[in-house]
Amino acid sequence: MITILIAIIVTVFDQLVKWLVQTEMDLGETIPVIPRIFHLTYIHNPGAAFGILPHQEWFFLAIVVILFAAFFVMRKKIPEKPFYFPSAVGMLLGGALGNAIDRVRYGSVVDFFDFRIWPIFNVADIFICVGVALIVFYFWRHN
Repeated sequence: MITILIAIIVTVFDQLVKWLVQTEMDLGETIPVIPRIFHLTYIHNPGAAFGILPHQEWFFLAIVVILFAAFFVMRKKIPEKPFYFPSAVGMLLGGALGNAIDRVRYGSVVDFFDFRIWPIFNVADIFICVGVALIVFYFWRHN
């Protein structure tokens, strides 16, 4: 149950932050938070991380469907302990769903965190990365 709850919280939080960016900024606008280091830059990314595989919405949506199908098939086998594992799965699912919602609505993903030396990303991307890192950590520690 915690997995689904976290997935919902992540999805709602991601969509709320993206809505704020879209209502308060113009597409392409950049706001320096720490000049030359960290900006908020509103873009639409038609690809995945680093812009790879642009305009492959159906491919990315299929991955999300497969992730959720795998979750529902395997959900009873997800260990409740350590506490971070079901949370990590929820983060991955919520982040994937947040970006999938963008792909369905816009044909691209709303990105805005801009560290200038790294591709621009969003809240969902952070949760996907943290979730995957925690899942990898779990399997590294428990195998």
